[in-house]
Amino acid sequence: MSSRARLNQGPLLHVFGMLFCVIAVLTLVSFLVAAPAPPMLVTVDAIATNDDVEAELPATEESLPLEFGETIPVETSVEPDVPMFNGRPLRAVGTITMRVTAYSPDERSCGLDADGITASGYSVWTNGMRLVAADTKVLPFGTLLSVPGYHDGAIAPVLDRGGRIKGNRLDVLYATHERAREWGVQTLDVTVWEYADGKPNGFRQQH
Repeated sequence: MSSRARLNQGPLLHVFGMLFCVIAVLTLVSFLVAAPAPPMLVTVDAIATNDDVEAELPATEESLPLEFGETIPVETSVEPDVPMFNGRPLRAVGTITMRVTAYSPDERSCGLDADGITASGYSVWTNGMRLVAADTKVLPFGTLLSVPGYHDGAIAPVLDRGGRIKGNRLDVLYATHERAREWGVQTLDVTVWEYADGKPNGFRQQH
């Protein structure tokens, strides 16, 4: 073969070689793209359970543990305040118009019988000295009353009586004679209460 023929075949072979390489690369790429991805292996330890998810969640106000004595706040409709006495709910029975005076547990009010014990046998300190004397034929011992202006209308039981307290008369107790005199004489509508839990009054006279 002449030297001119060899020179003409050199570039041609070079072009064919380059073409072959390009075709081979394209074939390999298309094979890799079309091939399915290998399956992913998942171990049992990698699967998160509901307990794991809840454990990872931050504690919210609802999920925090309650302290001793703490209650869960619950939205409820607003109810009017229910009066209580001795831990039991009360309901009003009615009102009675009474002539109300006041007395003290000393000799100036009770005379020689001033020993700090009421006619029902209870101490004058019972219920924080919030108690009344009444005619027990009208309001028996243990009757629960609220008197306007007497200890802000707090519940006061009938625990005492007096020789001059007859009919619609009422005597409210104060610690001192001076305070009792300040009360004076008032005509008031006194509210009578009873327990609203359906149970007996449970009052027991001490003597």
